[in-house]
Amino acid sequence: MILMKTFTAIIQREEDMYIATCVEVGTVSQGFDIEEVISNLKESTELYLEEFPLEVGV
Repeated sequence: MILMKTFTAIIQREEDMYIATCVEVGTVSQGFDIEEVISNLKESTELYLEEFPLEVGV
């Protein structure tokens, strides 16, 4: 069974790059544009959750 969950991303502009943080998990990533930073954050969050899965409530 695949569980889908929505996460919140906070994106900040830092000079010539964007920094994105996933609020619920704490992962952080960066990119040169919005699309890249979101893609990088999704990838880093997926990798994190493979190693440290979220507890699923009943």
